[in-house]
Amino acid sequence: MSSSSGSVRLWSATPTPFYQDLTPDFDSVARLVERHIELGVEGIMFGGTCGEGPWMPMTDLVEVVQAAVRAGDGRIKIAAQVTDNSARRMLEHIDRLEAVGAEYAVVASPYFLMNATPRVILNLYLDVIRQSPIPVGFYDRGKYATYPVEEEFLPELLFEPNLCLVKDSSADRTRLQIFLEAEKQRSGLSIFTGDEFHCDQSLEAGCRGLLLGGGIFNARLAHALGKAAIEGRMEDAPKLQARMNELMYRVYGGAKISCWLHGLKYLLAQLGVFSGTASYLKYPLTEECRLAIEEMVTGADVDNYRDDLEVSLPSSPLQHA
Repeated sequence: MSSSSGSVRLWSATPTPFYQDLTPDFDSVARLVERHIELGVEGIMFGGTCGEGPWMPMTDLVEVVQAAVRAGDGRIKIAAQVTDNSARRMLEHIDRLEAVGAEYAVVASPYFLMNATPRVILNLYLDVIRQSPIPVGFYDRGKYATYPVEEEFLPELLFEPNLCLVKDSSADRTRLQIFLEAEKQRSGLSIFTGDEFHCDQSLEAGCRGLLLGGGIFNARLAHALGKAAIEGRMEDAPKLQARMNELMYRVYGGAKISCWLHGLKYLLAQLGVFSGTASYLKYPLTEECRLAIEEMVTGADVDNYRDDLEVSLPSSPLQHA
C-alpha cells in the first residue's frame, strides 16, 4: 500500500445500492464496480458513512462485499469499514469480510464508548490493528469524531506495521502533517485525504492519495487535480477544485448539501449504475437538484459537466424512491 511519488492514487468510499425494502441490489453493485474500474479508481471502500455501513446489517455488508469481489475479479482493491464499539466486535466483522474476499478493513471512531480516555481510545484501535488478519485502514475525522485519537498518540498508532492507510477527513493541517511525516518514515503506509472539497490544499501539502465519497462520479476531475499536483501545476489546482466543487454542489443539493445521498443515488440511477435511490437516511431530492442532475447527464447544462461525469454505461430503469 505504499504510495508512489509518480502518481496520485484515487480510491472511492462508495454509496450502496438498495432496493425499496433496503435489501442490497447486487446487479447495481456489479455495475458500480465496473464504473469505478472504467474511471481508473484503484480501490473501493464499502460500508462507510456514504455507504450507510453504520445502518445496514453486517450480513448485508458482507454480501455486498462478496458481490463486489466477484464483479471485480482481482481488477480493483476492496476494503470495508468495520467500525463498532469494541475490538472484539470489529475483529468478528473482519473475519466475516475476509472470508468473502475483502482485502482491507477500515476502522473509524466508535459509535459509543465508556471510559473514553485518550489511552483507552488508542488501545481500541491498536487491539484491532494488531489482531486483524488483513491490513487495516484508519479513517480519521479529527475533532469531528465522537472519540478522536489525540494528536500526541497518533505517532504510536501510525507506526503499527499492519496499519496500511489513513483516510484523513479531519480538515486539520496539523494532523495531516503528522500523517505525511509518518508516511515518509515507514514503508507500507499510504495517506489519503477524504476532504474532497479541499483536495487541492491537501495535494499542495504533499498528500498523494485521494479517498473520496464522490469518487464514483467526480473521479475524472480528481484525476486531473492529481495530475496537476504531480506535474507541479498547482496554479491550475484551485480552478479544477472549484469545478469539482460545483459538480458536487449540483449533485448534493447546493452548498448546504441538503440532498446529499438522495442526489448522489439519483445521479447514479440516471447514469444507469443504480436501479433506484432507496436509502436508510431519507435525504430529500429537491426539484432544483433533480433538474441540475438531469441537465448534466443529458448534456443540457451550459457548463458541459457531462464530459466530467464520463457517461459510458448503458441506462437502466429508475425505480423512484
